[in-house]
Amino acid sequence: MVPDYDPPVAASDFAAPRAGPATLTATWVGHATALLQLGSVNVLTDPQWSDRASPVPWAGPARLVAPPLALESLPPIDVVLISHNHYDHLDRGTVRRLARREPDAEWFVPLGLGGLLSRWGVRRVREADWWETAHTPDAEVSCVPARHFSARTPWDRARTLWAGWTIAANGWRVYFAGDTAYHPEFGAIAARFGPFDLALLPVGAYEPRWFMGSVHMNPEDAVAAYADMRAAHAAAPPPAMVPIHWGTFRLTDEPVDEAPARTRAAWGEVRHPADALWLLAHGQTRRRGRPG
Repeated sequence: MVPDYDPPVAASDFAAPRAGPATLTATWVGHATALLQLGSVNVLTDPQWSDRASPVPWAGPARLVAPPLALESLPPIDVVLISHNHYDHLDRGTVRRLARREPDAEWFVPLGLGGLLSRWGVRRVREADWWETAHTPDAEVSCVPARHFSARTPWDRARTLWAGWTIAANGWRVYFAGDTAYHPEFGAIAARFGPFDLALLPVGAYEPRWFMGSVHMNPEDAVAAYADMRAAHAAAPPPAMVPIHWGTFRLTDEPVDEAPARTRAAWGEVRHPADALWLLAHGQTRRRGRPG
């Protein structure tokens, strides 16, 4: 454990089993795992419920915060979005548990990952390349660029794709950036698939910058990415931003509680609307309703 680290944890308040069509909810489970409810469509991002982000149970980055809600307490899941194959984002144990519990869920993965998930028990999996769009009966899902890499062993680097995702359902539009460094496509993503109501952007695992700057955003980068997206639809209401990828695992050199403070400071410096920053505690749910 990290000395003197007392992460905020809150009781979840998502709609069970489903939200009404005029409601959007976001519940941060931890790291890049979030439960999203776009009206009646329930979405899970990068599900990770294991004790370690590792190929083995006795070594590797350990959780600093226990999952604030049990996987078994989730509402029915319609769509699962996977950003890439790193162990903190694609966990075999969690995938197998979720596949047994939700056999009809649609899993969306970047190119090259479909076979692996099928071997782990996922019945319905779709691969996509950047800028490709697919449809479920109730949602539109698009694969979008990210600046990162993939690997599960020392010998398979970049053999599968990494990506972010957008999803639209019931009049709501959400962007899940996955794991990424800052890149020039945030505005283009918003222009093509926005305006967004909600954006989940990573803000942690950023030090040292000489090493991490090419694969992970820091808080200032994430706020700049949000500004790029907002500029693409300047007349639209500003989306809410949920900072993710911080405080659950210690992966890099910065203090584990530094990212939220820097995110607040960067947000305030550029004067984005204060109520659009949804800096959630582990387990916390925020919601917004459609105006009018």
